[in-house]
Amino acid sequence: MLAARTYRTFLDVLTLLKKYDIYIHLGDRLWDIELAEIEVGHLYQARLIDLQTFMAIKHVLTHEQGLERRRQLK
Repeated sequence: MLAARTYRTFLDVLTLLKKYDIYIHLGDRLWDIELAEIEVGHLYQARLIDLQTFMAIKHVLTHEQGLERRRQLK
């Protein structure tokens, strides 16, 4: 299981996913964030990441989704 570390940005999340050979680029940032959320859920269900890591990443992704939705509305 991956040890907990600090996740602060979407890039941090993508870097974690790359460690598991998961690469995300759908062409729309909001879609990328949503797919990352699904993939992180799969990693947690497979017990490859712990609850603390999962929750930290979910927080980052929720924040990034909000930012992106506001950006798209402008």
